[in-house]
Order: sequence, then structure tokens, then C-alpha cells
Amino acid sequence: MKSMISTTILLVLIMDPLGNLPIFMTILKNFDSKRRRIIIIKEMLVALLIMFTFLFSGENILSFLNLKTETVSISGGIILFFIAIKMIFPNDESNENNENNISTKDEPFLVPLAIPLVAGPSVLATLMLLSHQNSSCIKSLILSLIIAWLVTLIILLMSDIFLKIFGKKVVNVLERLMGLILIMLSTQMFLDGIKKWFQN
Repeated sequence: MKSMISTTILLVLIMDPLGNLPIFMTILKNFDSKRRRIIIIKEMLVALLIMFTFLFSGENILSFLNLKTETVSISGGIILFFIAIKMIFPNDESNENNENNISTKDEPFLVPLAIPLVAGPSVLATLMLLSHQNSSCIKSLILSLIIAWLVTLIILLMSDIFLKIFGKKVVNVLERLMGLILIMLSTQMFLDGIKKWFQN
């Protein structure tokens, strides 16, 4: 149960719904509220399908590459650590440039909302890692993914309310707090990999 809760929290943090709020709002600002919700649900369903694909095929991919669990755990911890650092110390200029370069006239499909904002490389790599480490607990992984996906979906659907109540600055602060939690989880993942490596 504890591992399922930590896995769910990990996935929510990597999907980073709070960090994606301003970008989603920028991309969908020319659509009315009803159409915006439909687009978000559609993109999130596509993202979920992609994430499930990597969750189920991850074990086979890592077995084919002959990667050991401890190696994957150490490398996964390092990758998540750098993602967390980026959440805590975001490059505001590059984020503004990305938002300005995105076309807001055409209805988005797959890119950039489903991929890479929700089902990004970090999420897909983590799902492959988790499926390799917990191949016997695939049901709990599926449940964790669905819960994390639902949390992300709810936050994105309530994007107008979140930004009105909290404002962009508070949302940025919350994202930094999520980054701090992710640093702790990534460090634990790294240390677990080191421990297994010494044991073997």
C-alpha cells in the first residue's frame, strides 16, 4: 500500500500538472470553456494510452537491453533528480519563449499537450523502470498510473479556477515544493539502486 502511494505521488510529480497549467492555458486560450475541456480530456486520453503502452512494454524493452534492476534504479534516480532541479529552478525565459512560439489558433492534437507535456520522456522512462522493478505488482502500478492521471486531469480541467484563486506566483511556488519532494524520491531511488548493487 505504501509503495503504491509513493508510486502515485512520484507519477503526479513527474507529470507536473501545476507546471503545465500556464502552457495549457496559453495553448487553449482561443477556445471557449466547453471546447477547452473536451480538448483536455481528449489529449489526456491519448497520453494515458501512450503511458499504458510503455508500462506494459517496459519490462520487455529493458530485458531485451539486458539492463539490471539496480542499474535502471540508479540511472532513473539521476534523471528524476535533474527533472526536480529544473522544477525548483525553472528557466523562465525559455518557458516564455516556448509559450509564445506555440500556435493557439489550431486545435492541438497529440503534440504538444499529450506529448511531451503529460506523457513526456521522463514519465515514459519512469514507467519502464517501475514495470521492470515491480513486474509482479503490475495491478498496483496500473492503479497508481490511473490515480496519477486522474489527479492531473482534474487539475488541468480546473485550470481557470486554480489560476484565479492562487495566481501564477503561488502555482510556481507549489511547483517548486513538488520539485523538493521529487528530489527526495529520486535520491531514495538512487540509494536503493546503490544498495542492491553492493548486495549483488
